[in-house]
Amino acid sequence: MSTTERPRILVVGGGYVGLYAARRILKKMRYGEATVTVVDPRSYMTYQPFLPEAAAGSISPRHVVVPLRRVLPKAEVLTGRVTTIDQNRKVATIAPLVGEAYELPFDYLVIAMGAVSRTFPIPGLAEQGIGMKGIEEAIGLRNHVLEQLDKADSTTDEDVRRKALTFVFVGGGFAGAETIGEVEDMARDAAKYYNNVSREDMRFILVDAADKILPEVGPKLGQYGKEHLEGRGVEVYLSTSMDSCVDGHVVLKNGLEVDSSTIVWTAGVKPNPVLSRFGLPLGPRGHVDTGTTLQVQGTDYIWSAGDNAQVPDLVGRKAGNENAWCPPNAQHALRQARVLGDNVISGMRGFPQKEYSHANKGAVAGLGLHKGVAFIVVGKMKIKLKGRLAWYMHRGYHGLAMPTWNRKIRVFADWTLAVFLKREVVSLGAMETPREEFYEAAKPAPAPAAVAKTEEKAKAS
Repeated sequence: MSTTERPRILVVGGGYVGLYAARRILKKMRYGEATVTVVDPRSYMTYQPFLPEAAAGSISPRHVVVPLRRVLPKAEVLTGRVTTIDQNRKVATIAPLVGEAYELPFDYLVIAMGAVSRTFPIPGLAEQGIGMKGIEEAIGLRNHVLEQLDKADSTTDEDVRRKALTFVFVGGGFAGAETIGEVEDMARDAAKYYNNVSREDMRFILVDAADKILPEVGPKLGQYGKEHLEGRGVEVYLSTSMDSCVDGHVVLKNGLEVDSSTIVWTAGVKPNPVLSRFGLPLGPRGHVDTGTTLQVQGTDYIWSAGDNAQVPDLVGRKAGNENAWCPPNAQHALRQARVLGDNVISGMRGFPQKEYSHANKGAVAGLGLHKGVAFIVVGKMKIKLKGRLAWYMHRGYHGLAMPTWNRKIRVFADWTLAVFLKREVVSLGAMETPREEFYEAAKPAPAPAAVAKTEEKAKAS
């Protein structure tokens, strides 16, 4: 860690906003003007819009993440968590992955902790649910789904087979609709290589408490997305929710009950709950309350943006909506990070702050290979696309939005290779417990007396 006397700009979070804000600050900063320190539990940033494609095997998982130390070579990158912030002393407490916690002084602070999955106290959800917020979950879901096909192909127990081939997805926003579309595509392709499993044997269920899916692209395209998924055999249940899923027994509010080994939870996000410990002004839903300059209300040295911030939407307010806030999406996060970085430099030098204002340019969503919906705003024109052309728009936009040319090229290379090569359908579920086989080989053999005692108990039972 730095021992210089330069001012320290502490960036809490290395996600989309944290990474781009730190890059912007380093780019605008004069040599030796300040020390930029980024703290995050992971040493990489995850581009979350690509998680569904990573789960389907369309993109290598390594290409969906950006290593912080490589992209921010002039910054201090600390792998750990900020547990508390003392605003009076301007000191943050850092809990590293190993070792004792320590205090780190700062002069300027950027809060970019993002969001976590929004869950409810549903019986069985914590034990059975699979999230889609990180690359680990996406790859875990891919391995898990392919493992279920392996089980179904190899068993003679019809109940086990039915449970393995039933896939329940809760949440019909971008994450839920895109994930079920990509995973259904992958499972359909994978079934070609199994003797005893076909697409007709599988059951895909999408559940949402709202009365529509993909609300971000508008009602007409949302309805198209619903009909498209239903045409592929996906059961879509709207205006309903999940009551319980204990031991994989899923009970929906509409009375439907199924047994499933795969329950994917994508029912929205909420600001990181750790924010409540920092003594910052929070909005009604737990977001950091910021002004139009992304400066935290009541402070002159703290900024925040992205999913964990409540940022006024100036475009919406000028249109007459006095309570308009910027939605938590990648489009706003990228632009907010740039303005935030500029404002940190301006604040450090005593210059005026710039207000954040951005008109929504639309939304794109992929629903599997060559399938998608897109709502694009060009000036006063609103263009609605669906099918293959929308899918091209989805890939083009997110491919170019991916941070760094290194990752852009790798992602486009994955897509290009996929045109000529078949999708990989191998499950690497053992990656989750890589030492298990070695442990079984290396563990001490039980004493003969213990073996005899175990055998006697077995005979008695």
